[in-house]
Amino acid sequence: MNADLSVAEPLLLDAVLPDFRFSRLECTVIAAVPDVVYGAARDLDMLAIHSPLFDAVMWARGVPDRMRRRPVVTPPSMRVSDLFDTAAGGDQEDAEAQPWIPLGERAGREIVFGAVGKVWKPAIEWRRVEPGDFAGFDEPGWAKMAAAFVVHPYGEQGSLLTYEARTACTDPASIARFGRYWTLVSPGVGIVLRGALRAIEAAAEAGERST
Repeated sequence: MNADLSVAEPLLLDAVLPDFRFSRLECTVIAAVPDVVYGAARDLDMLAIHSPLFDAVMWARGVPDRMRRRPVVTPPSMRVSDLFDTAAGGDQEDAEAQPWIPLGERAGREIVFGAVGKVWKPAIEWRRVEPGDFAGFDEPGWAKMAAAFVVHPYGEQGSLLTYEARTACTDPASIARFGRYWTLVSPGVGIVLRGALRAIEAAAEAGERST
């Protein structure tokens, strides 16, 4: 029997960043139902992920500040849910304190967040863009980055979780700059994405066992 692909739901990620030049996608199968996996993804604290390679990547991000003898500011937590819950409460932070913004959520299925910045600079320059303006933002000189967790049912008691990161640049010069940067950091981005998936898998499977 052929599946009816016409009923497939469009991704929220496609709505906020349909055209992109650079991307990375990782996925994993998790022995937990989609609602449990989605909850674990939403509650993920990126700062709680630890492995030798992941810690090395995170340490490397602070090298430019250390070279300038500037303090490396580390927030107490970096939860995906905080972006959405803080936004819902109306508390807007500046771009330097929190450059990532909520871009969309379909409960139990997909959560999307993004940022605009000149990430190729030794000290990253961020540009605050309101969520509703992100898709149409086209000011030259910037990189628009969007990422999403998407949960799919997999069998009767399992889930397929994807973590995709996309980047589009707003003019040829920024494409060239980001392209050189991406050549260096793409392997590290893969480490970060896979580390996040492992953390979500552990939390979701532990939650499934406790129910």
